[in-house]
Amino acid sequence: MLNRRSFLKNFGLAGAAFTTPAAIAHAAPISYNTGLVIKGRVQSNGNGIAGVAVTDGYTVTTTDKKGNYSINAHSAAEFVYISIPAGHAFPNEKGIAQFYQPITSKEGSVKADFTLEKLAADDTKHQFVVWADTQIISEKDGELLKKESAPDLKQLVASYPQGSLFHGIGCGDLVWDHFELFDDYKEAVGISGVPFFNVIGNHDMDIDGGSDDVSAKTFKKQFGPTYYSFNRGKVHYIVLDNVFFIGTAKKYIGYLTEAQLSWLAQDLALVKPGSTVVVGNHIPTDTGNQRRNKLTEEAIGGTVANRNQLYKLLKPYKVHIMSGHTHVNEKWEKDNMIEHVHGTVCGAWWTGPICSDGTPNGYGVYEVDGDDIKWYYKSTGKEKDHQLRVYKKGKLANAPDEVVANVWNWDPKWKIEWWEDDQAKGLMEQRVEFDPWSVELHGGPQLPKKHKFVEPTLTDHLFFAKPSAAAKKITVQATDRFGNVFKETIQLV
Repeated sequence: MLNRRSFLKNFGLAGAAFTTPAAIAHAAPISYNTGLVIKGRVQSNGNGIAGVAVTDGYTVTTTDKKGNYSINAHSAAEFVYISIPAGHAFPNEKGIAQFYQPITSKEGSVKADFTLEKLAADDTKHQFVVWADTQIISEKDGELLKKESAPDLKQLVASYPQGSLFHGIGCGDLVWDHFELFDDYKEAVGISGVPFFNVIGNHDMDIDGGSDDVSAKTFKKQFGPTYYSFNRGKVHYIVLDNVFFIGTAKKYIGYLTEAQLSWLAQDLALVKPGSTVVVGNHIPTDTGNQRRNKLTEEAIGGTVANRNQLYKLLKPYKVHIMSGHTHVNEKWEKDNMIEHVHGTVCGAWWTGPICSDGTPNGYGVYEVDGDDIKWYYKSTGKEKDHQLRVYKKGKLANAPDEVVANVWNWDPKWKIEWWEDDQAKGLMEQRVEFDPWSVELHGGPQLPKKHKFVEPTLTDHLFFAKPSAAAKKITVQATDRFGNVFKETIQLV
């Protein structure tokens, strides 16, 4: 098993190795408005749409009653873009969302119009999925994404009533430093049939520049702005760029720049307090990694250093934060926020069928009804009710006399019970441990053969029970926070 601290460094810098203030000295914009004025109209079927947020990434304005807007562009602005209003289809090119126009001039007056299509159906009910870390490094990985993951999503959408509205959030690390494979990612999105909004991850950054300011140049050519918002039904969606490159190859921290926070404050000022807000970003704002591993400090690249500034802006809303990056599945909930840290599409970097915590390769599915959101985890190639795995006694060396259940989408509002030979035994005991299958697939310096840096990781979503010596059958029942019941039975003899 690899040294855990070395493994964590794959997610960024250890805290002692870097002083945050020095890295962010140049994060704020150093110049302001130019002589460039951008004007345009947002319309549908020839009719202007009032109240649409338009931004250059620094200033947010809104369209007037005729759909017209005007904005004085910031000197560093690269795009003018809109926050697509509810009730309208998401413009896309083969599934990649198109809500922006590049700024090609630095002075004078330019025109940028946006045309939208009204939805035929009410969008207060809709679904979205989160693909975290597709992370393809080779053509073979790309083929797996196109032949397994994308068709799985397409099949899932087909299982819903005809006309159901779906969109996707590609939650960063779309590729693994090989930018020619963005085409494979785009092809997979096209196969799925779902329009995707995309997040920049640390493996989507250019690492040949001198600072964070130029680290997203390739991503922007492919997907447009790295932070933006859009709307569907009653939900306001925000995508953020929280991967801050520090100018040394593959070194980064989790951090939101002042310019981005300033934009976010303006964007949220247009959202009614109490509304449901979904935030997509790559690096989790927080995790239980430090607690589980009893670390004295967080890895700076593993969480967002200035997350409290983000939380202050989000305080008036009902918030769901969507993140990836860690290749494990976990959730935390506090006050008005719940963060969904997703198991990944690529699992443990396409080495096999599970992530390092035993979560199957897959993605999050979210069902929106007005202001309310329900969710489940969809394992690639499995039915929707595949929500747990039960191991026989002896599968985990640290618990030789116990059965172990991995309930990967668990949060504290779930209930995990067990039966021995059809006799109810009550609740199982939750403990922090390694998933037995992950130990088998990833443990030791020679495993897995494809990427030897992968190792099992401690998780909170394991549950334990000690059967009697005469037990023949064990059933585990997991009831999620929404009342859905999932069962798994194993024979001991």
